[in-house]
Amino acid sequence: MFNKKLLIPFVIFIIGAAFLATPLLKGSDPSKLESALVGKAVPDFTLQDIYDENKQYDASIFKGQKMLLNVWATWCPTCYAEHKYLNELANQGLYIVGMNYKDDRKKAIRWLNDLHDPYKISLYDDSGMLGMDLGVYGAPETFLIDSNGIIRYRHVGDLNQQVWDDKIKAIYEEME
Repeated sequence: MFNKKLLIPFVIFIIGAAFLATPLLKGSDPSKLESALVGKAVPDFTLQDIYDENKQYDASIFKGQKMLLNVWATWCPTCYAEHKYLNELANQGLYIVGMNYKDDRKKAIRWLNDLHDPYKISLYDDSGMLGMDLGVYGAPETFLIDSNGIIRYRHVGDLNQQVWDDKIKAIYEEME
């Protein structure tokens, strides 16, 4: 015999499962998260340098030349996977700013010393406030920023040769 007391929780479960499964069934790609900041300036901030607690940076560092802003953390295995490619891009002359996100400073410095530091500037966002202002969901994320400090593109996930060739290179080359 059917127990009517189980009907309401079962219906709630089915509705919830359908709601959560809808993006997957539509082929939603989490790496294509839109950013409300594309076309806008990098938000104002003041953050410490990862190596020197007495040195601080603000949004003015994003003006003067086109660059990448790479959000990373030592607790992020995908960040580890992309780090070698970031070093390759830096060796090709790309200006990259790194933002260590919600991490331990000592671990981050050890990481950069061990794996080589591809960043011209290394920001330390231990509280995640700039990350939140940028709409960061997690690490890694990479933003293309033009010479006026305007965000032109946001990539969620690891940056690798295929992503660079298929999605980012053309946008980067078209920027001022």
